[in-house]
Amino acid sequence: MAVNTTTRLWGQHNGHNVYLFKIENESGAYVELTNYGAAIVSVVVPDRLQHFENVVVGFPDLNGYLTDSCYIGSTIGRYANRISRVKFQLEGETFHLDANEGKNSNHAGKSGFNYRVFTAEAFDNGVMMTLTSPDGDGGYPGKLELMVIYTWSNDNELLINYKATTDKATIANFTNHAYFNLSAFKSKIYNHKLTLLSDSIVDLHEDYTPSGAIIPAGQKAFNNNKLGDKFNIDENRVEGLNLFYIINTGARENGLTYAALLTDEASGRALKVYTDYPGVFLYTGDYLSSTTPIHTGQGAKPFDALCLECQHYPDSINHPDFPQAVLRAGDVYNQSILYKFGTI
Repeated sequence: MAVNTTTRLWGQHNGHNVYLFKIENESGAYVELTNYGAAIVSVVVPDRLQHFENVVVGFPDLNGYLTDSCYIGSTIGRYANRISRVKFQLEGETFHLDANEGKNSNHAGKSGFNYRVFTAEAFDNGVMMTLTSPDGDGGYPGKLELMVIYTWSNDNELLINYKATTDKATIANFTNHAYFNLSAFKSKIYNHKLTLLSDSIVDLHEDYTPSGAIIPAGQKAFNNNKLGDKFNIDENRVEGLNLFYIINTGARENGLTYAALLTDEASGRALKVYTDYPGVFLYTGDYLSSTTPIHTGQGAKPFDALCLECQHYPDSINHPDFPQAVLRAGDVYNQSILYKFGTI
């Protein structure tokens, strides 16, 4: 049996049809996606005993996404992560963005693609979603055409490919904001073990915007470490991690670099992450919450799950020494993320 995609109407938003897509492989493992925010709704994969369970935060109905404030499962654009002081200069012109995090813009503010209904087309083993973002959308220059292609394989690999074009110079940085819990939410993420193929991080201010320095990962490095061992925990609160890790240049598999390994010993599940982006933003879900129940029947809570957001450097346009994420007319943005689920 080949990988198969089915589609059903899930609701409407602002006069647009919203669909739920299910892509199932020969083993019965499947992913669900929606064209609202081009989001991942569920990833149902086996543990070491071949029990199939969902391992990402998601909602059982559209309303959960309409009321979500944590970007759950969504496609992030036009620019993932922070732009400091809600402005940037490009080719001699200054552009002003939405402020949604103090004096900064995070994940494009209220104009973020997580709030948009994409046009979608299903095919045998995946879904192609497209969106047109007009010139000036959220303050960003250029009419941007974005295509997000999800494919699911018989090897339990979820590949996300982003392609985009613009009619004038702009900045672009797309990622997916899935929150993972490989225990299928039987426990929080403290005992998950993480390896990041990274020796250096972007130094951040307290508001999570870059200082401009690139520093050794040091005590923040992950080499099969328990996440909880890297947290600051006292009697009043738990402080997790919100950091951009620069991926070591290494061997590529199908053009993608091995970036991270997440494991849960209790279930035996493992997640390998491959990408051609330069870094991974690790967010341990310190502020994760939801006003409506997720698939577990409960509201989302801090440290229920973590994000491994492959992306370009945060706020790079305001740091000339960083690798830039400028997209110009005539060029094609083409980046990929591969999530490979397995067992240990």
